[in-house]
Amino acid sequence: MTRPRILCLADLKPQDMAQRLEGDYHVLRDIADAADVEAVVTAGNVGLSTAQMAQLPALRLIAVNGVGVDAVDLAQAARRGIAVTTTPDVLSQAVAEMALALALATGRQVAEGDRFVRAGQWAGGGKLGLASSVLDRRAGILGYGRIGRRLADMLRGLGMVVSYTARSERPDSPDSFRPDAVSLAQDCELLFVTAAGGEGTRSLVDAAVLSALGAQGIVVNVARGPVVDTAALAAALQSGTIAGAGLDVFDDEPDVPQSLLDAPNCVLTPHIGSATVQARRAMAQLVLDNLAAHFAGQPLPTPYPG
Repeated sequence: MTRPRILCLADLKPQDMAQRLEGDYHVLRDIADAADVEAVVTAGNVGLSTAQMAQLPALRLIAVNGVGVDAVDLAQAARRGIAVTTTPDVLSQAVAEMALALALATGRQVAEGDRFVRAGQWAGGGKLGLASSVLDRRAGILGYGRIGRRLADMLRGLGMVVSYTARSERPDSPDSFRPDAVSLAQDCELLFVTAAGGEGTRSLVDAAVLSALGAQGIVVNVARGPVVDTAALAAALQSGTIAGAGLDVFDDEPDVPQSLLDAPNCVLTPHIGSATVQARRAMAQLVLDNLAAHFAGQPLPTPYPG
């Protein structure tokens, strides 16, 4: 039986899942050779543009290995009747863990302390300045989807008071609703950004939000880089408008602006929120499940929007 031809723009992980993809399909890597393919495997940060879709006249499925779809031209996909799938739920815990880790690393000076020891400053008699407790802070979650709610569960389990903002209030939520980003920032000292990317949330965290967060405040972004205004964030870190930031996502990955590299009390990680073996295997399995369903003419397990 001939294996279906698919275009793969993003690798599945771990390696055994990539091998399963190669075993089940004839995998192409060059879009110029893929005019006849019905399915594309991509990632949230890679997406599929209008120009790329135009090169794929037979396209019927865009299987995103992740939950972000801001780099996929959803309007064009809808016009052409192209289905889009994502990998929801299975990465929520991993990303929520990463958000908590960044908050602790920033507030408790973990990265700074590591550099301090490695540079010989401790052995030379130096002393690192005092940090401030993270778990004593009030937490705000900007974006109350699957990841935001999983994070809220973790924070409440650690005894933290949690507020959130979203498109609408969740009547069944144990957390307090705030109608917008500024009012949320005013009521917390630890602001977690878990909102979806796209034009609707670009620069949602701007200078006004950072000012409302205040001099003891920490911002953690595990969503998409553009949700936080980079220039405003760098200025707030340099001026002391806020105390620190933990960032796993950036505007133009993998390039990180020098203003953030130079910013004090800023912990940076290379977009690894979902980068655990467990999460990536579960994500890859959903990609394989969606591909299999498409080629079998069956309902897609995780269509977007679900």
